[in-house]
Amino acid sequence: MQWTDEGIVLGVKRHGEASAILDLMTRAHGRHLGMVRGGFGSRLKPILQPGNTLSATWRARLDEHLGNYTVEPVNLRASNFFAAPHAIYGLTHLSTLMRLLPERDPHESLYALYDFMLDHLAEAQVIAPMVVRFELQLLAELGFGLDLTECVATGATDDLVYVSPKSGRAVSRGAGARYAERMLNLPAFLRDPATPAAGRDVADGFALTGFFLDRYVLEPRGLMLGDERTHFIAALARALPNVA
Repeated sequence: MQWTDEGIVLGVKRHGEASAILDLMTRAHGRHLGMVRGGFGSRLKPILQPGNTLSATWRARLDEHLGNYTVEPVNLRASNFFAAPHAIYGLTHLSTLMRLLPERDPHESLYALYDFMLDHLAEAQVIAPMVVRFELQLLAELGFGLDLTECVATGATDDLVYVSPKSGRAVSRGAGARYAERMLNLPAFLRDPATPAAGRDVADGFALTGFFLDRYVLEPRGLMLGDERTHFIAALARALPNVA
């Protein structure tokens, strides 16, 4: 068995004295593990840093084996993340989210968004709403997509300002007015990609996606939202108003 693909480093673990187990999110083969001989050596260690994009060739005798990687650098962007605290936390948070995907299950559109985001991770104004959209897309690709297109109570498609915490579906202002305190706010930028995030929109977005990540993805696995997400949002709040 052999294939070559582009992939983004999610993490590495030492294997033996100098080798590494590489956790790679690939474009066409999904999240895929493999051993890199000499991965903790002086030549390869700087390449196998989270956030870097590599060209990787995977080989194994059988498909179900761990297999071995040989890698070449494509975009060594890891050092760029030290330019801003939110970028470092953001990288850790995004890598953690990608590990929620099942192994060897392709998610090409999510990969493309992830790759684009890493190139803009230091730009707080750009990346804040993008991470919210990423979390929303991750929910959808894990089978827990939210329906934000029409009101669950009336079928209306305009003036959608809430999301029902029970159904994960949008609710119009009129239909949800009586229950507003129980509802999650639906920011306009999640309804319309052309609408910029303004005011408390990003904070509302993180509250929305965090609620459903907890309920549908993490709690069933006995997990919780990690500190890296909290630190990321806090660092964004220091860079931008109205985020936390």
